[in-house]
Amino acid sequence: MQFDQPNRREIITLVGGAAVSWPLAARAQQPSKLVRIGVLASLPLPPLQRFSHKLREYGYVEGQNLRFVSRFAEGRDDRYPALAVELAALPVDIIVTWGTPAAIAAKQATGTIPIVMGAVGDPVSVGIVSSLARPEGNITGFATQSIGLEGKKLELLKDLLPQLARVGILGNAANPYLEAALENVNRTAEQLRVALELVTVQNSDQIEGALLRLDQARPDAVLVVADTLLLTKRNAIVAALARSRLPAVYPYREYAEAGGLIAHGANFGVLFERAAVYVDRILKGARPADLPIQLATEFELIINRKAAAAIGLNIPPTFIARADEVIE
Repeated sequence: MQFDQPNRREIITLVGGAAVSWPLAARAQQPSKLVRIGVLASLPLPPLQRFSHKLREYGYVEGQNLRFVSRFAEGRDDRYPALAVELAALPVDIIVTWGTPAAIAAKQATGTIPIVMGAVGDPVSVGIVSSLARPEGNITGFATQSIGLEGKKLELLKDLLPQLARVGILGNAANPYLEAALENVNRTAEQLRVALELVTVQNSDQIEGALLRLDQARPDAVLVVADTLLLTKRNAIVAALARSRLPAVYPYREYAEAGGLIAHGANFGVLFERAAVYVDRILKGARPADLPIQLATEFELIINRKAAAAIGLNIPPTFIARADEVIE
């Protein structure tokens, strides 16, 4: 899977469209014209490869009748509006987004080009759409239910650390999703009688300082809020919290793969495969407004036992048994 973007790192990272066998694609009806799909995201992560593979099953073969045009913000949310305008001006046939800031930028950039949100936290609470069942306009897609998961992540920390009293929250204040997420976390914190200490950033340059503040605050644990800007700095975040010996729960599997203790969230690979189905339907004539925004149905709990050992934390077997995946 290659993306038409003048950025060598991005192009090298996103490969693999040929990984799905040709006989499978050959059975699908081949679209007769070249289709240009714009991708608006922060990074070229594996779920986008799953998206490409699924499209191939529907007969969209890169280099033959499909061209990807990508715009990656690389942790700079302020770039999304301009990048979205670029995609709309080309134009592309459809725009696929990942994350709340990307979806908002795409919606603001065009009212005519169909937009499929491959993954977004809660599009209603941030005003992208007024209804999941009837999204209206030119936008539809898939919601991760992340807002509800933020409270679940706090519950996970409490289950792991029964004496939990103070939790640091790391979030991106420039992302409208944070406000809605905090409402959920605050309700859960009240029920669990846990105090919260919010540490926010506005851009990736502020992450180092935010991590220093968390180290100085010395909470019992840290909850990292779902956000693609923070995801771009996952290695630095995981390393800093490990040095501070702070147990942490994260929203994406990439954190656990980078050495983070616990990751809990929607299965993004599955979401982007489902997004490919919507893209196919729209390219064949369906209107985005007639396709309800669907919720994530598959979730992952990943535990990194090596990370636990590094901070001297013993994870009970009963907690381990709940995991979908354990990194030894």
